[in-house]
Amino acid sequence: MFPSSPIEEYVFEGHSFYLKRDDLLHLDFSGNKARKFHYFLQNKFPHITKLISYGSAQSNAMYSLSVLSKMRGWKFEYFVEHMAEYLRENPHGNYAGALANGMKLTIGSIESANNEDNILTIEEGGRQKESEYGIKVLAQEIVEWQIKNSVDELNIFLPSGTGTTALYLQKHLSNCSVYTCPCVGDEHYLKKQFIELEENLNYHPTILTLDKKHHFGKLYPENYKIWLKLQQQIGVEFDLLYDPLGWRVLLAHSELFSKPLLYIHQGGVLGNESMLPRYERKYKDINKD
Repeated sequence: MFPSSPIEEYVFEGHSFYLKRDDLLHLDFSGNKARKFHYFLQNKFPHITKLISYGSAQSNAMYSLSVLSKMRGWKFEYFVEHMAEYLRENPHGNYAGALANGMKLTIGSIESANNEDNILTIEEGGRQKESEYGIKVLAQEIVEWQIKNSVDELNIFLPSGTGTTALYLQKHLSNCSVYTCPCVGDEHYLKKQFIELEENLNYHPTILTLDKKHHFGKLYPENYKIWLKLQQQIGVEFDLLYDPLGWRVLLAHSELFSKPLLYIHQGGVLGNESMLPRYERKYKDINKD
């Protein structure tokens, strides 16, 4: 069991908010992935000797699963549909970290993997019902903090990939309003992810968006600027892939700050090792002072 992550108070762009520091859960196993995969760390799987999963070659989930496999003494094979030649020849970020943990990377479909009793398969990004186990623990930590600090009403915000964390948070926080934004697809994609895990619409968080369409993985100067501002104003490093969009959406819906607001830090900062040089090359004129 991980120790409860701290909740700290900050001011950003004139707005006071609380920050759940899930990036501090564990040196190598942090953020929403630590919560999603907590079930597989806490429960016994006596017949499992190998874990397999799939996604992108710089996925936060890929690295976290490599840590999980190392902790459990399992082999780990990860499937990607394609991989950039530069990354293959120059491993860095999540990919380099996962390789160091013993990951075997296979280019191809996970459908080609052997379906054996000793193999555990985890869906891309941890999009599965077992994730509820660790996210329920996160919800309990938030409730305990509310009681201790006499915070009755609370708005909670976090950006979403699969939306799994936001969904299960809302399910287990009946006295809070959970808000999220789609980072990988659009609002319809995110609603579909919710439905696949939970048909009861009362448990679905509220989805917020920007007017302008956002393409996942594309470099936006607005994302880089707000990421730099976060470090300058509060001194905390955030993920460059999800959090900048999350903060842009949150500031565009400033009515959420009318109640105490808790932002859930998603971890994933190891991925900045690959994203940051791309931003620095493309937007080298953006002032970092």
